[in-house]
Amino acid sequence: MGSGLGPYRYQLISDPGGLTQFGAFIEELAPGSASGFRHWHETEDEMVLILSGEAVLVEDSETTLRPGDAACWPAGNPVGHRLENRSDAPVRYLVIGTRNVSDVIHYSDHDLITHKEGKARRYLHRDGTPYPQGGKK
Repeated sequence: MGSGLGPYRYQLISDPGGLTQFGAFIEELAPGSASGFRHWHETEDEMVLILSGEAVLVEDSETTLRPGDAACWPAGNPVGHRLENRSDAPVRYLVIGTRNVSDVIHYSDHDLITHKEGKARRYLHRDGTPYPQGGKK
């Protein structure tokens, strides 16, 4: 299980092949699940390709994605995004993203910004004040 909202599975497919510059996953969202909070990255490109099922891409508007449809988000483009499965069947998709040691992740619908340095994380409010150690409370 992954960090989605609701039942969510993923399989890391890039690491077994020794890839280090980008990550690639096959993810599956059960009906009623979402991939996570709407977010965007300052330094990482991201893309998804729908393999099976149907997902709703939630950005500033909504778009239904079906097998063969792709969506891309270049680093620094402040468009928060997430996938939702509003259907009655699982949706499977390929996710590919840059792997930067440092990144800043903005959460569009939450007072949260994550600063990533390697495995370390700092959680800040939008005004820059830190959340208590241990993350958002």
